[in-house]
Amino acid sequence: MGGPVMGPAIVVAHGFTGALERPALRRAAAVLGRHAAVVTFSFRGHGRSGGRSTVGDREVLDLAAAVRWARRLGHRRVVTVGFSMGGSVVLRHAALYGAGADRGAGPGAGPGSGPGAGPGPGPGSGSEAELGAGPGTEPGAGPGSEAESGRGSGAASEPGRGPGALEAKGGVWAREAAHADAVVAVSAPARWYYRGTAPMRRVHWAITRPAGRLVSRYGLRTRIDSRGWDPEPLSPVAAAPLIAPTPLLIVHGDRDPYFPLDHPRTLAEAADPSSTELWIEPGFGHAENAADAALLDRIAAWATARL
Repeated sequence: MGGPVMGPAIVVAHGFTGALERPALRRAAAVLGRHAAVVTFSFRGHGRSGGRSTVGDREVLDLAAAVRWARRLGHRRVVTVGFSMGGSVVLRHAALYGAGADRGAGPGAGPGSGPGAGPGPGPGSGSEAELGAGPGTEPGAGPGSEAESGRGSGAASEPGRGPGALEAKGGVWAREAAHADAVVAVSAPARWYYRGTAPMRRVHWAITRPAGRLVSRYGLRTRIDSRGWDPEPLSPVAAAPLIAPTPLLIVHGDRDPYFPLDHPRTLAEAADPSSTELWIEPGFGHAENAADAALLDRIAAWATARL
């Protein structure tokens, strides 16, 4: 897979309307980078990344490409850490690319049949894959990265060189190279179509209404595919039992304004208790915007300990 053998890497999957250049994600990456190398990227349709968001469906392909990219850089052990929508993506990714793919999460359950079906852009095809600061990251560590002195820099991956080029590779190698060795889902939903809170009703307006998609495109720099899912992708709660034996950490705040505590508890109940931990964090709100340095340090320490 090329490149020198390096220490573990954390691949960060941002929330809906996030992007690698957003301050909250950069702050989170900097804290996680105290413990391991960090790879950040923008999901399709977010920030400067090409394509349109499918709100958690085909984003699994983007995450898989970023994980392969980390391994190509020389990181043999990779942790995925996802926030909110990214949390649902890391759960589904772990089921689709890990052992769960042999236990009912194979073809038909994966991305590609929902909105935006077809090849679609992933990281490296109009998006940026960033090698973040942290131990084990060296300037020029792999193709497609342009590192500055002292830390990896966000560099646009060229077609044919970045993660998007690896996404097209099929077969067993592609699945194994894209798997996560540990998974952390922060502020993730358990089920689709949840509208039980005012913030989630606003999110659904932004996704389903033409005016909402216009506001999202120009106000939040997030371009949303107007086509609905057909068929519906594997839900996070259905993915949870397929993740074992991969270590899984579910983190949720008791002041989350988007998803109440039945979401993390449902996920934890569905997952294998022998490989799953649930943290209910007092005073914590939602996703990367609310995660403080102390919580991010604990998450990174948990993840690297599992490796």
